[in-house]
Amino acid sequence: MYKSKRYAYDYDDYEEGDKSAETMIADIMADEEFPSLDEIIIGSWGDAWEDACQSIIDDIIANKDKFSHIKSLFIGDMDFEDCEVSWIIQADYSKLWAAMPQLESLSIKGSTDLILGDIQHDNLKKLEIICGGLPCSVIESITNAKLPSLETLLLYIGVEDYGFDGDEGTIETLLKESDFPALKYLGLEDSEMQDDITELVFNSKYISQIETLDLANGSLTNKGGQFIADHLKDYPNIRKVDLHFHYMTDEVMDKLDDLADELDVEINVDEDNEADEWDGQMYYDPMLTE
Repeated sequence: MYKSKRYAYDYDDYEEGDKSAETMIADIMADEEFPSLDEIIIGSWGDAWEDACQSIIDDIIANKDKFSHIKSLFIGDMDFEDCEVSWIIQADYSKLWAAMPQLESLSIKGSTDLILGDIQHDNLKKLEIICGGLPCSVIESITNAKLPSLETLLLYIGVEDYGFDGDEGTIETLLKESDFPALKYLGLEDSEMQDDITELVFNSKYISQIETLDLANGSLTNKGGQFIADHLKDYPNIRKVDLHFHYMTDEVMDKLDDLADELDVEINVDEDNEADEWDGQMYYDPMLTE
């Protein structure tokens, strides 16, 4: 377990004029606890909707020797009271991979102006991106990534209005062309095409190696739920399935509950929702769309 500390500025800090993304890393390095930490969680830098966190990333890179003990990094850990997720202006992480070879976990919240570049890292075990919409440029970087130790991949796919500019083919390419031999946890969630993603995952090479399948927070309906019920028994390697926040009916949820008992597998079907109807059309919204 990492020894962790969270650093953040509130809006008053920013309004007073002496705190911003440009001062964050200096403040962290001045903290007497800093040398003993394994994990740093960075929340709001005061004006995340106006200024990017690029100076935070650049300052870590510039002081990479002082950050050589940090194994886990989370940039953008904030809720809507600080900044809506689609408003968070992110950064270019292209040079971070080489600067932090010891890094084991990277979590990023927000996808506006997010660039991952050419990802090559021998030790990263977890990559998580939480956002309202994941751009194809970011998905392409992950598809081509060289991450031989990656065990957990969790991506919020999101919706077009908040940054996702791909389609089913984008996800199919990610699953087909990426190469993560150590992957144990695959999460592709918060999508408005969750049923389609479910079938793509079950037809991918990863379905036979992962232990946890995360398809939560999206528009999963009876179609996707029934597909899981029909095929999960073929993959005894999977011990946990997270489907919380979905649009399945009681009938399909009961089938999945029975299957969980039969296979001795954990299946989370909490937070069932009902579609919204407007002008004769049904809407199945993912969880994180604002």
